[in-house]
Amino acid sequence: MSRPFPSRFNPPQPQYRINGKIRAREVRVIGPDAQQVGIMELGAAIKLALSQGLDLVEIAATAIPPVCRIVDFGKFKYEMAKKENESKKHQHANLVKEVQLTPRIDPHDLGIKLDHAVGFLCEDMKVKVALRFRGREMAHTEIGRAVVDKFLKDLAPWGNPDFPPKLIGKSINVMVSPLPKQKRAKNPKEVGELPSKLHADDVPPQVEAVRAAAAPARIITTNAAEQPPAGFANDALSRIALPPTEPPPSA
Repeated sequence: MSRPFPSRFNPPQPQYRINGKIRAREVRVIGPDAQQVGIMELGAAIKLALSQGLDLVEIAATAIPPVCRIVDFGKFKYEMAKKENESKKHQHANLVKEVQLTPRIDPHDLGIKLDHAVGFLCEDMKVKVALRFRGREMAHTEIGRAVVDKFLKDLAPWGNPDFPPKLIGKSINVMVSPLPKQKRAKNPKEVGELPSKLHADDVPPQVEAVRAAAAPARIITTNAAEQPPAGFANDALSRIALPPTEPPPSA
């Protein structure tokens, strides 16, 4: 009983036809030394290939007549697979990875973002840096710009921005492209020194001012009841050494 609809699970077609699987009557033959042999009948072309211990491989099925090459099919497949792997390596340049920042990002978190961005650039990927503002942070966009400028400065040995940072809506965006391998710094994974360690203490003055203003003020009181308990390590008064008291004179 025949099925009313064709099966969707058709077997995959071979990428290249060889020898008797070629369907054309005449083919244009290329010899083993990559020279034109000419247009031949399919049977004669197959005999010519087999007489040399090689195969007749169809490399251009849509041409009129189809183009076939006399080669060792196993070696031919290995060369094609090698070229395909090399082409995939160059496709990393079309990939884009995004790194998100905030104006009040912690230095440790900023270092982690930097390490990730450098890793992406060393793999020939583009990096999109996006810093987003929330609420009242839009009143001080210069702080976000300072963070982005520092981030791009630390990325300079590995990548170069395609355009200056732009404020679009509530975010600052910039695209960073990897430098050529000849001009790019070494991969931190190979050197063993993370970029975040090199720029850990480099904080923009605008960000430092905001952190200082946001830090809670320290209040010193003379009331004994409000003093912290004895042995509190952060108490400044606990570090003052008092002179020893003399015993009272005996009667």
